[in-house]
Amino acid sequence: MNKHRLSRVTSAIVFALGMSTSALANTTTSVIKGQVSGPAGNPAAGTSITILHTPSGTVKTVTVNEAGLFNAQGLRVGGPYTLTVDSNKFQDRVITDVYIKLGEPLDLNLMLEEQSIETIEVVGSQITAAELGATSPASNFDLEDLEFAASADRDIKDLVRIDPRINIEESDGEEAIICGGSNPRYSSLTVDGVRMNDSFGLNFNGYPTVRMPFSFSSLDQITVEIAPFDVRYGGFTGCNINAVTKSGTNELHGSVFYDYSSDSLRGDKIEGEDIDTGDYTEERYGFDVGFPLIKDTLFFYGAYDKLEGAQIFQYDAFTNGTYSQAEVDRVIQISKDVYGYDPGGMPASMPVEDEKVLVKLDWNINDDHRASFVYNYNDGFRLDQSDERNNTLTLSNHFYEVGAKLNSFVGSLYSDWSDDFSTELRIGNTKLHNRQNSIDADSGFGEVQISHNGATIFLGPDDSRQTNKMNWESQTLKLAGAYFYGNHKITGGYEYENLEIFNVFMQHTIGEYRFGGDFRRNIQGDSTGIDDFEAGIADDVYYNNSAGTNNPDDAAANFEYQSHSAYLQDEYIFDDIDLTIIFGVRYDWYTSDDKPRYNKVFHDRYGYRNDHTFDGESIFQPRFGFNYAINENLELRGGFGLYSGGNPNVWLSNSYSNDGVTNIDTYRGDTNLLNPDGTPVDRISGSGRPIYDPLSDMIQEVADNDPSLGNEPSVNAVDPNFNIPTEWKYNLGLTYITDDEYIFQADILHSRQKDGALIQAANWDSASREELFDGRAVYDYVTVGQRDDGRPIKRSFRKSDLILTNADEDGKSTTISFGVKKEYDFGLDMQFGYAYNKSEDVSPMTSAVSFSNFTGFATIDAQNPALATSNYETPHRFTMNLRYTTEIFEGYRTSFSLFGSRTQGRGKSYTFDELSVGATEFESRRHLLYVPLADDPNVTYGDDFDLEAFNAFVDSKGFKRGQIVERNADNASWHTRLDFRIDQQLPGFTQDHKARAYLVVKNLGNFLNDDWGVKKVGNFTAQNVVQAEINENGTYTFNEFFPNNAEDTTFLTQSLWEIRVGVKYDF
Repeated sequence: MNKHRLSRVTSAIVFALGMSTSALANTTTSVIKGQVSGPAGNPAAGTSITILHTPSGTVKTVTVNEAGLFNAQGLRVGGPYTLTVDSNKFQDRVITDVYIKLGEPLDLNLMLEEQSIETIEVVGSQITAAELGATSPASNFDLEDLEFAASADRDIKDLVRIDPRINIEESDGEEAIICGGSNPRYSSLTVDGVRMNDSFGLNFNGYPTVRMPFSFSSLDQITVEIAPFDVRYGGFTGCNINAVTKSGTNELHGSVFYDYSSDSLRGDKIEGEDIDTGDYTEERYGFDVGFPLIKDTLFFYGAYDKLEGAQIFQYDAFTNGTYSQAEVDRVIQISKDVYGYDPGGMPASMPVEDEKVLVKLDWNINDDHRASFVYNYNDGFRLDQSDERNNTLTLSNHFYEVGAKLNSFVGSLYSDWSDDFSTELRIGNTKLHNRQNSIDADSGFGEVQISHNGATIFLGPDDSRQTNKMNWESQTLKLAGAYFYGNHKITGGYEYENLEIFNVFMQHTIGEYRFGGDFRRNIQGDSTGIDDFEAGIADDVYYNNSAGTNNPDDAAANFEYQSHSAYLQDEYIFDDIDLTIIFGVRYDWYTSDDKPRYNKVFHDRYGYRNDHTFDGESIFQPRFGFNYAINENLELRGGFGLYSGGNPNVWLSNSYSNDGVTNIDTYRGDTNLLNPDGTPVDRISGSGRPIYDPLSDMIQEVADNDPSLGNEPSVNAVDPNFNIPTEWKYNLGLTYITDDEYIFQADILHSRQKDGALIQAANWDSASREELFDGRAVYDYVTVGQRDDGRPIKRSFRKSDLILTNADEDGKSTTISFGVKKEYDFGLDMQFGYAYNKSEDVSPMTSAVSFSNFTGFATIDAQNPALATSNYETPHRFTMNLRYTTEIFEGYRTSFSLFGSRTQGRGKSYTFDELSVGATEFESRRHLLYVPLADDPNVTYGDDFDLEAFNAFVDSKGFKRGQIVERNADNASWHTRLDFRIDQQLPGFTQDHKARAYLVVKNLGNFLNDDWGVKKVGNFTAQNVVQAEINENGTYTFNEFFPNNAEDTTFLTQSLWEIRVGVKYDF
């Protein structure tokens, strides 16, 4: 047996001949385990080990078994712990200052000496779980990491980004956690054992709320598991982030903090251009406190955080010159004069708020049983510019508030029934009330889109927020146990979740009006979208509501379903060769008694029902992992396993909300809202106010909807043959610790999706598929009837029937990562990392809405898209984390922290639009660009097409002529980010108290030079660079080139430096 495997890491601890770690599941506790032997190496069976958590007085006693092994489960993370080793045959030991980490069991291999008169007490460096022993790639962050991170946002994302495999994508109004090239919605977050990820799936940030839903001050430790092979992990295919909060102890302890920023502490220039951030202040304040209610028995801990901040906006289509101030002023004036509506303006910033509360009770019932109760509350909001892109401009009354109120409770019971058997029981409840309200909802005005110069101005309440309410409640149960027998650790358990969802989502319940959408008319010079807006000539009018009643609440989705998980696993230690293996199975299954409303017309048309759900679906998930200590410096780890979960419930909810029975959508084209004299036309309902009041005939169509006409509303449904998506993960890694304690790590992780989610259009006739000369697929609509004159009735694109189904091809991802870290004796801790990622998928599934998932990515065959570079791929990422601790003033710690990253930008797809063949007619801005030959017989050019500029663009990108540009063939610019923190300890009111003053500089590079640290991104879906049309002979005419659309967009909030100053008082 190689008992000296970690002696390089713990040489200061003379008795610690070996330490190792192996990953724990998403638990709230940790483990101290290991092997105890006598001087001759024989098992020291019967030895008693008493484990004391010094701050709380919690005691656990275990006995070494016949194989010489012991295992203490359910321990609080952190420490310090004191271990008393009591042997009847050998020398007793007392081991102090032991600290343990969440997700990393501490493995102590002890060789006892011959018995002497006195107990040997070892007091030395703090013993912590080391870097060795894991079976899978992971990262762990403890309280010190949290306290001194170069974090300006008080968010765990500022910690997990240190891992180069995790990219925080900051370019879409939300900061998404992208793990190894996976969809951010596929990852999971648990806090104190309760799932805190976005169970419904509306958010891109991974949280159920708009910001981190728990107090940063309350956090004790965080782990990130990229590919855990323990069967207790489930509910994700991306990565799992697990956090635990602090607890009360026998001593009063806590802190109070306040920090501040403002427009005067923020940058106002990027690459030489002045940026108006407006006048604002941003304050954060809060406290946390822990104390005993009954010493050694009952403890209280609480935390409170409040943000009173500001949100900065940007207007790319204005700053890049697409729209002039005169054009914007004209639109605003027309809106006021013609329609009596004030659309707002372009404010630089607006206020936002957030509030968090956490309360925790810990109860040491006796030495064998411990319980905890945690309550968590969060309420906050941000503002969204909705349709703001580099070729769109949104006025302020088109903004909407994104907010949520969360209440969560969880109770846990940890029990040791013997030295060999322990259990964990957990019951939780989480409620979320989501709100997405237009800030001008009370006006009753509809959404307006005005197209001009290849771009669009938006005003009026956003169409997707005209009716949008969502609440969900989750009840969870977990019962798990661990049994130790010789060298085996048998783990088994059952988990249950009941999810209740209420969701009413209906677009266009007030209406949406598009002006100037016909680009061909604009090119011919007949008018502009602004002229059409003034004249009241709408190209497109949309109105939706509930059949018969025109009351949107009647179309609400109200359903629940249950997910069940059972698992069994064996962990076996080959102590003679220092090899640990884990192998087990996890079985997930789903049940539900609720179905969408049955739609007979849909059934008759397509031959399958629209009310299929996940009821009866199941997944069998085998797992295997190993850790092999080759010698005292080098270990090898790896494994494979199948994973499932993380698929947003909103994709299922869409089939309840869009059943085609209650949610009716109507459309009118080329509609006059005004008479030539400027008065409203008679067909407007209510008081006859254009855009405020829908058209009377559209309201009547909703009330009198007749499915036999073939124009019944769109339907969302789940494919009867749908399989829950899964992902295989394969990992091989190693850790090497040099004699001078440099720690090197390398991992290769390969993932392969199985049954990836995909949206298809049922109303596209697959038999009609044809290819254009460049290989692009076009389809016709299905025929649903015949008119009196014999012409067929087609199920048009505006009446899309969308199906949640599975992709035929398997997505795949490979991530190769390297890291090195070192803690120097003179106070410097350093860590460097690099990750390469290649990720491909069939559909990126970028949205919560089926239609957006269908149209929201670039392709050449929307019905059967091919495997392509994923939107979530991060090809290269370098990271650096440095911390230097010293005492500038004697007795008072000074800490300097610097985080740095250099990341290649995400993929960019180049498209052209307005291809009017069959079902592709209204798929604007999703057709991958065809690059013509120098003298291409299949492409002609309009008079206004700038061929010279287009050719220069093609040459600069190196695109192959005569071919279609692949999805995400290009990348946005590299981005360098530096964040800096200085933290100075100061005297407190008593000797045991300490005050601290700190300063954080976010984006230090931009602070030093306004050309540095600039974040540039492309449009998430595509860069639409050419307006084209298709001719009757199947060739293309390129009418206009939009060079601005090809450029990266500067992301202001992540490019401007910001300074935050604060104070904290620790007691």
